Amino acid sequence: MVSQLSRPSEPGERLCSDAEIIGVSLREPSSFATLFDRHAEEIARYVSARVGPDLADDVTAETFLAAFRHRDRYDMDRPDARPWLYGIAIHQIASHRRAEARYRKLTASALPDTDTHDFGDRAVERVTAEQLRPVLAGVLEKLRRQDRELLLLVAWAGLSYDECAQALGLTVSAVKSRLNRIRVRTREALGGANPMNEEETPWMS
Repeated sequence: MVSQLSRPSEPGERLCSDAEIIGVSLREPSSFATLFDRHAEEIARYVSARVGPDLADDVTAETFLAAFRHRDRYDMDRPDARPWLYGIAIHQIASHRRAEARYRKLTASALPDTDTHDFGDRAVERVTAEQLRPVLAGVLEKLRRQDRELLLLVAWAGLSYDECAQALGLTVSAVKSRLNRIRVRTREALGGANPMNEEETPWMS
């Protein structure tokens, strides 16, 4: 069954949903590896952005191990397991909270190598981004933990409101309300607008 789930699909062939894979894994545990193959890279990128590359592999592995152990609790009406996996990853990251805090401070203060001969728009945008980074880091630090998780799921993972609601165990209306509160605080921290772009990012609109 694992080979059938994992092999590339023929033209027009329907891929098994994540829910179907999890359902099969209840009978054949080895088939859960297909879920890992599908989503581990995406989850690892998010985890790496949160706790740094040194811990990313361990936290990602912990995430999928926890998902495997609790797969019998998965809501089979949800074909896409990514919000569920992000929710588990958030819990795993919480156990490494000190490491995450250190990494946020490091990325907020670190300056990349700058080409002094590049005086174009990209150089200006890079300098502006570096100036804003400590401000945004300060905003994140002041947010309540669940608000911070929501902001990062939208801004870094690109989840929809519904997917964020699934990941955090909230209603969609609660997600919208929290994001509105975050927008207000972020705009205040940035002087009322996002100075990096003429068009605001989707989560700030």
